[in-house]
Amino acid sequence: MHVKAIREIIAKQFSVSESEQEIPIPSGGSKLFANRVAWAIAYLKMSALIDSAKRSYYKATVAGLQILAKPPAAISIRWLKENTDFEEKKESWPSSQQTSQEQPIEVEPRTPDELLDAGFEQIREELKHELLDMVKNSSPSFFEKLVLDLLLRMGYGADGENSGIVTGKSGDGGIDGLIKEDKLGLERIYIQAKKWENQVPGPEIQKFAGALQGRRAKKGVFITTSTFSKPAHDYVSSIDARIVLIDGQTLTDLMIAYDIGVSLKKNYAVKRIDSDYFTDE
Repeated sequence: MHVKAIREIIAKQFSVSESEQEIPIPSGGSKLFANRVAWAIAYLKMSALIDSAKRSYYKATVAGLQILAKPPAAISIRWLKENTDFEEKKESWPSSQQTSQEQPIEVEPRTPDELLDAGFEQIREELKHELLDMVKNSSPSFFEKLVLDLLLRMGYGADGENSGIVTGKSGDGGIDGLIKEDKLGLERIYIQAKKWENQVPGPEIQKFAGALQGRRAKKGVFITTSTFSKPAHDYVSSIDARIVLIDGQTLTDLMIAYDIGVSLKKNYAVKRIDSDYFTDE
């Protein structure tokens, strides 16, 4: 049977809707449902319970038919390790504590792709938490420079670093920095950067909007290490000036994406079969 037909039967068996079949794995590149079916096929092939006579077509082997004649309640990776004769593959599988046959069968809920994604997300979340702590513990002047570096790295500004100016000082009218979008400085983005623990309330955004109006500016970025209140979000949606609100979580996401304050530790290349290469002309 072709793998597409296999997926259709499994989707019907487990009532997986078409929209659910379109859910991607976190790293993208493939659909979660199709990925799980592919790994199930891979494990059954490792156990010599199914075979592939030609690309994308699978059938049960003699050993597989014997299992089907008297099937277990469920087939998990642990069950395959303990009950199949494909000994040479067992050594390469993750070790697990041996359990007695009386214990219930544990079904591995995630594929290796999902486990890899989960590990990546955990590392990323820990990095974001550590990064935000570092930012919060920095001086106000350093934070203002960091924000400017980030926006320039994101592509704002006409001449790179020369387009960004830190203005934060007493009497700045609530403006901590600005970026010149063109060489003559006719278009500018004004910045306010606040290291806060509490939510930024609506009145703070109103003050920033007033500072922009005083400079006849229409573009502003308000960045904080905390979060913004609902009135703050509602206010920026109701005014003509374009003000972008960036909270602590978004800030760390952008810092990681544009390599501000972080460096590459290790790079993994996850490859897959190129089916087009194996297609006969």
